[in-house]
Amino acid sequence: MNLAMVPAVDKSEIAFFDVETSVPTRQGQGFAILEFGAILVCPKKLIELENYSTLVKPSDLSLISNLSVRCNGISRDAVISAPTFAEIADKVYGILHGRIWAGHNILRFDCARIREAFAEINRPAPEPKGTIDSLALLTQRFGRRAGDMKMATLATYFGIGQQTHRSLDDVRMNLEVLKYCATVLFLESSLPDIFTENSWVSPNATTRSRSNGKASPEAIGLDSSEPSSSSKVENHLRSTPANHLEEAHPILSLVTPVTNIDVQDIVDPNSTGTDPFDMGLLRNEMEREPLQVEDSMEEEESGSALQESSTTSSEGSCGLIDFLEPDEISIPSVSVFLASFYRGTRKIQILHKSIALHVCCRQLKVRFGISKKFFDPAGRPRLSFVVNASPSLCRILDEIDKLAQRLSVDSGSSSEWRPSVTRKAGFWNFPTVRLHLPTIADGDVVRWATEIYQKESSTIQRLVFNKFDTEELDPLFTPGNFVDAYFSFDAYDYQQNAGIRLVAKKLILHPN
Repeated sequence: MNLAMVPAVDKSEIAFFDVETSVPTRQGQGFAILEFGAILVCPKKLIELENYSTLVKPSDLSLISNLSVRCNGISRDAVISAPTFAEIADKVYGILHGRIWAGHNILRFDCARIREAFAEINRPAPEPKGTIDSLALLTQRFGRRAGDMKMATLATYFGIGQQTHRSLDDVRMNLEVLKYCATVLFLESSLPDIFTENSWVSPNATTRSRSNGKASPEAIGLDSSEPSSSSKVENHLRSTPANHLEEAHPILSLVTPVTNIDVQDIVDPNSTGTDPFDMGLLRNEMEREPLQVEDSMEEEESGSALQESSTTSSEGSCGLIDFLEPDEISIPSVSVFLASFYRGTRKIQILHKSIALHVCCRQLKVRFGISKKFFDPAGRPRLSFVVNASPSLCRILDEIDKLAQRLSVDSGSSSEWRPSVTRKAGFWNFPTVRLHLPTIADGDVVRWATEIYQKESSTIQRLVFNKFDTEELDPLFTPGNFVDAYFSFDAYDYQQNAGIRLVAKKLILHPN
């Protein structure tokens, strides 16, 4: 049955949907929807009832770049005769409005693109009565036993085919993946002592909400008591008893009611903006990082690498690493490759002349001091600060970004690449980079993994901190101060965001 032929009356179905979009290739360029696909699913039987899909002709065909075609295969010729979004808006609204929305990474990506598309034609966007983001949900409940939790990885794990990156195929695959995951979790909950003995994820896994800072066993479900024009995501499960929920909704039994969680904990507040590269004014951008609390997968993935490398550096072995100054780095000698990482995953590594690249930059001026607004899954602050970037450093980082982004796309990632160097309108001649200060835990003892030194006249003294207290760092990294930074590179790719982090191994603070 075709959704286009049937008016949406019964709103009890779950609307699984997916959009394929163009890929921005320059600053100021937004996303354009190239395809919309949806299926309506019976929540009691988990069978597809109806479907609808269509290619969409963007208002500007030049948005469909070669990079975009490589990601989803949708060319300009393919959409030349397709309807515009304005022409399918009524159908999309009828499919989505008032239903439970489901999809993989929809909170961070697809929902935002739908809101943008309706805003562009000056029409109110559809609103869900509940939302199931299978990426956030399965990361928390199913764990990383399947790898990086991308749809393609999950499909490979369960042996249900290759992801095509076409809307209707992807939503059907999404439903099948949920069925498999739900079945595995049901079996594990039935005989936990047997089935979960060797499982990577604990059946009692917990998440942390940034709004209250306390651990809770709830899964990712959203409860917004006040509607928002940019993101009104209401939890339809609020008044549903848990036993009825499990009987009526085999998939929704994975979701438990959650209260007092800010929608911004899950949804990037800037994701509805027309410029995916413009994260606001310079100061606001410098204080923001994507999905800081809920990105437990990314944090643990990069955290394990940071802990392994930083443990040695904290013992004073930075001098054993060959840190190169920017002028010592030959750009043609910089290369990237995919290295085996955690539990079968792969991660981009940065090399210089076939050796892991580590960089030393002297006399970097602090632009913005320590940021401690964000936390890791264990509740520890994720610290970083921002410095001005020299032209020589920018050239190297731009080259690394170019090579790493190309490798990321070639390896099948469709994530938005976040450049290491930030250049803002009005501040183009004042580029900046963010340096991250990782922490390591030894039992109940937490300490900085970065070695921090204070330079006084001709002597350099290592600073010793009596306790894990971020307040001690504030006076050391005040704007205008200078610092010598020794750092390495840490690649990440999580929830449609990818890039290279600059991880500080050693810092030498200059006197004021």
